[in-house]
Amino acid sequence: MAQEISDGVIYLRAIDYSDTANIIKWRNSDEVRKRFIYQKDFTEESHFSWMKNKVETGEVCQMIICMCEGDVPVGSVYVRDIDRVHNKGEYGIFIGEESARGHGVGTRAACLMVKYSFETLKLHRLFLRAFADNERALKSYEKAGFVKEALLKDDVCIDGEYRDIILMGTVNPD
Repeated sequence: MAQEISDGVIYLRAIDYSDTANIIKWRNSDEVRKRFIYQKDFTEESHFSWMKNKVETGEVCQMIICMCEGDVPVGSVYVRDIDRVHNKGEYGIFIGEESARGHGVGTRAACLMVKYSFETLKLHRLFLRAFADNERALKSYEKAGFVKEALLKDDVCIDGEYRDIILMGTVNPD
């Protein structure tokens, strides 16, 4: 299971079942949901299934983002679909608390998770998918070392509208 890692402003700690209420609240908020390809409602049942079948099996490494000051949880970061044959996984993040958005928390969390993924999880490559019009997120990912690799034109259909996806990746420099 993941250890706690910090940069002095935020820390990441392993997710556990006590985080369920926050995860459901955050992922079901309009601000978070609209930035995800998967936009269906999260329920306690679906989250428990995720924890049991993904996190507990090691297919996903998920952490809670907390502010060091006040020990306040504000979001989550994860690497999903960890592939041990090719040593890669898909990165994802959401800042659930509005008060934490726009202050570099996402970039800090991305930097910590990339480092953790390479040094502790021993992954060679991380990739992510983001809506092409989510400029704030794309800039944050670039600051954390991700580079744009592809534009996937009309890749997903959300509410009857086709949306472009940017594929980004980063490779362990060691």
